[in-house]
Amino acid sequence: MSISFETTNTSAPRRFDASDKRLINCNQVDVNQLMPLKYNWAWEHYQNGCANHWMPTEVPMTKDIETWRSDRLTDAERRVVMRNLGFFSTAESLVGNNLVLAIFKHVTNAECRQYLLRQAFEEAVHSHTFLYIVDSLGLDEGEVFNMYHEVPSIAQKDAFETELTAEVMSPEFSTETDEGAQAFLKNLIGYYLIMEGVFFYTGFVMMLSFHRRNLMTGVGEQFQYILRDETTHLNFGIDLINGIKSENPHLWTPEFQQAMVDRVKQAVELELAYAGDCLPGGIMGLNEDLFRDYVQHIADRRLERIGLPMQYGSANPFPWMSETMDLAKEKNFFETRVTEYQSAGSLSWD
Repeated sequence: MSISFETTNTSAPRRFDASDKRLINCNQVDVNQLMPLKYNWAWEHYQNGCANHWMPTEVPMTKDIETWRSDRLTDAERRVVMRNLGFFSTAESLVGNNLVLAIFKHVTNAECRQYLLRQAFEEAVHSHTFLYIVDSLGLDEGEVFNMYHEVPSIAQKDAFETELTAEVMSPEFSTETDEGAQAFLKNLIGYYLIMEGVFFYTGFVMMLSFHRRNLMTGVGEQFQYILRDETTHLNFGIDLINGIKSENPHLWTPEFQQAMVDRVKQAVELELAYAGDCLPGGIMGLNEDLFRDYVQHIADRRLERIGLPMQYGSANPFPWMSETMDLAKEKNFFETRVTEYQSAGSLSWD
């Protein structure tokens, strides 16, 4: 006896095509639709982040502890270390919260989300780093982790950023309107271009200045690893901003561009106030005047990379920073890093 089965001819759903992908407002967001890739730059940033994996506890702190307990550091130098630990310890958590609670929700592309997951982990590692440093040096936890409340120059920078997160985290927020999409772009510019691209770099100059003098070398090594991460964060953010601009050119109005220039200029002034607070008398060849040129220099670099006009024309007063931080070659940063994974304790430049 033969058995036959009746089948119904139904058309199979069309397979997802890379051309269907959009950075925001994609009409189909599949949970794991990484392939086919459309934004190869996002995947490359993800791979670069993975290649730079490290943990703070791999860095020995014995010499730093000895230095901190000795009289080798002046009160002014200790102030610089404390202020930067106070700022970075909360700033990294602000960036992490913004990634997880705001940006991830509204970026509708799988390969970008893959990178955002990696970045969120790195922000957790950075927060862990400052806890590790504070604990190793026996610092007052309450003093360090409450500076964002108690030190005006830090509080003002943090407030400048948190209002961006509040706007995007509103239950009614959507990128489907032009107003909402522009608010999202403003958030990205605020966190990637300003927080990670301007606010962090001043602290890197200060902390790596100790490292150059063979002081606080364990802390300096960790700041170097954080800098490697932040360089990729900045490059990803700029690619994301430029990608959204390319797909939504109507958002990039002259009025919006001017508002972003004004916002960067406001951030420059906040950063100069912070530098003055950290360095009231100047130390290690650093002072407020040099930082004015430096902050203006890097602000011009950031504006230029998203197609906005430079505002200052200031030169880089710290030529050693171009090598230490690879500032002059941001897009090619990882051409100079290790070619295979190594533990953080043995990482070296090619």
